[in-house]
Amino acid sequence: MTSERTSELERRSILHAALADPARLRITDTLLTGDASPSELAGMLAMPSNLLAHHLRVLEQAGIVTRRRSEGDRRRTYLQLIPGALDTLAPPPARAALRVLFVCTANSARSHLAAALWRQVSTVPAISAGTHPAAAIDRGAIAAATRHSLPLPRLRPRHFSEVWHDGDLVVTVCDLAHEELAEAAAVHWSIPDPVPAGDPGSFDAVLAQLADRVGRLAPRLAAVS
Repeated sequence: MTSERTSELERRSILHAALADPARLRITDTLLTGDASPSELAGMLAMPSNLLAHHLRVLEQAGIVTRRRSEGDRRRTYLQLIPGALDTLAPPPARAALRVLFVCTANSARSHLAAALWRQVSTVPAISAGTHPAAAIDRGAIAAATRHSLPLPRLRPRHFSEVWHDGDLVVTVCDLAHEELAEAAAVHWSIPDPVPAGDPGSFDAVLAQLADRVGRLAPRLAAVS
């Protein structure tokens, strides 16, 4: 048996051991679509914080879950699944959705890019908005879309209240927007803001993260017929 095969078997053994506990399976299932702070996760699962902390340690040690500090309040952290960690598991069944609304603060980069990526892989309609919309789409986002041949409509950034409809699945792709919208956001992706750095590498990295998240969520949603 090759060392690569042995390593893969060991990895699967660690994965299945970590997910053998029903509570940890519930945690990973909750994080499949989006990120959550420990307090949010404890509330969603009705789980005491000390018990949640224990299960999170096991999942982190198994290489399934990681943490990222909020760009919003700078105090809380968001738990997120490590890309590819659960690829060997069967995906859950899809559920119907009317529309996906991606939200970031300025609606100038991340939310526009997420909606554009979504339109390429899903029949569920997608739109974007901001909590404090800018005057125009950021040039760095336009350049990144051009580099990756991603059709990016030159839409005017709009406020969340202008575009939100009852029945939208709201996905925040910005920590500050998530913290402002609170319960209105059904799914959160803790994606760093590429605008302050402004370099092509930052935008390309964010585009890759968004593509991974879109690729994970899209199969779980089906358009309402």
